[in-house]
Amino acid sequence: MKRIDQSSWSRMAKTGLALIVGGTPASATVPNIEKNSSQDGLDRSVLPIKEPSYPIVTELDARNAKAPARFNVKAPANAPNVVVVLLDDIGFGHSSAFGGPIHMPNLERLAANGLRYNRFHTTALSSPTRTALLTGYNHHSNNAGAIMEVATAFPGNTGIRPQSITPVAQVLRMNGYNTAAFGKYHETPPWEGSVSGPYDRWPTGSGFEKFYGFIGGETNQWHPMIYDGTTRAYPDVEAPGYHFTTDMTNQAIRWMNTQQSLTPDNPFYMYFAPGATHAPHHVPKSFIEKYRGKFDQGWDKLRQETLARQKKLGIVPKNTRLAPKPAAIKNWSVLSADEKRLFARQMEVRRVCRTNRYGSGVVNPGDRSAGRNGQHPVLLHCWRQRLQRRRRHDRHVQ
Repeated sequence: MKRIDQSSWSRMAKTGLALIVGGTPASATVPNIEKNSSQDGLDRSVLPIKEPSYPIVTELDARNAKAPARFNVKAPANAPNVVVVLLDDIGFGHSSAFGGPIHMPNLERLAANGLRYNRFHTTALSSPTRTALLTGYNHHSNNAGAIMEVATAFPGNTGIRPQSITPVAQVLRMNGYNTAAFGKYHETPPWEGSVSGPYDRWPTGSGFEKFYGFIGGETNQWHPMIYDGTTRAYPDVEAPGYHFTTDMTNQAIRWMNTQQSLTPDNPFYMYFAPGATHAPHHVPKSFIEKYRGKFDQGWDKLRQETLARQKKLGIVPKNTRLAPKPAAIKNWSVLSADEKRLFARQMEVRRVCRTNRYGSGVVNPGDRSAGRNGQHPVLLHCWRQRLQRRRRHDRHVQ
């Protein structure tokens, strides 16, 4: 039985959703607050939500007996869709939405209709940041002190998420959400990452009803080792132009279309995590060439240009100064011609890798995936569809 402080539960009770729940099955005791605090009368402070007790049926004639209403957990009224897009290894000053040199118009459109935060605390590594984000708990509490591949038997670094922590996806699913994860996971210990399981710490064992992606930290984007749920998937990698990012985006769109067509009143929670911009940097050559020469000025000048744009956008205060550059990174001016050519090319590939993997610039397939017909990012469009309460029984979202 996990106890949560009253202030935390009071905040969660206002939404009708318990965002921090312990145990499998989830169990928590709420101190000194009204149990049936949600508008529908369900006690959402303990998961799974308990089915109500029914009066004993004494009528013996089936023709006269009346069945009670079927118990079905629904999300609270007007519960929004939740879409989490996680880009791997991208920096604060990379995206054009934050003053960076990488053209990401779809991200700019999202930011223009929402909020941009200039403080985001990460753990500087893949697995720890992901598990903290998807559970709301410190990474060491999740036993993810480092990436899964270097887990040890020391407390806080075992790679095994404790049963006292329930992922947000599981909490939302038990509150009437449909849940899905696409792309990179990297929260499953490597010794549990095969078809032999166990599957407790796979996405489908962590609250996601649907999963399409890769379990480990990286995969070949041209010929990926991916799973649909817990079953190996074998996409047509020989198809012209195949790339996993486009594949996973198509899968996400299909899932959303089907979910909204069949159950338009059900909110969904989607975790969309492309392989960008982790190695391997697999990008079509034609898109790399779009950034040819864009970084010939070198990293010193690039940092200054980025900071200037961030100040102009109001991303950082006007008196912000650049952090000292690590001594191991030489000044661009002292590099040889070959070094400059090499590092400029690396920046071109890595930057395009960023834009290629999720809805960024018009010069890459990722943008075509996330912004169909150059109109709206698909994820934003489906979110807007839900918020405006449109029914889509008759047609798919375009």
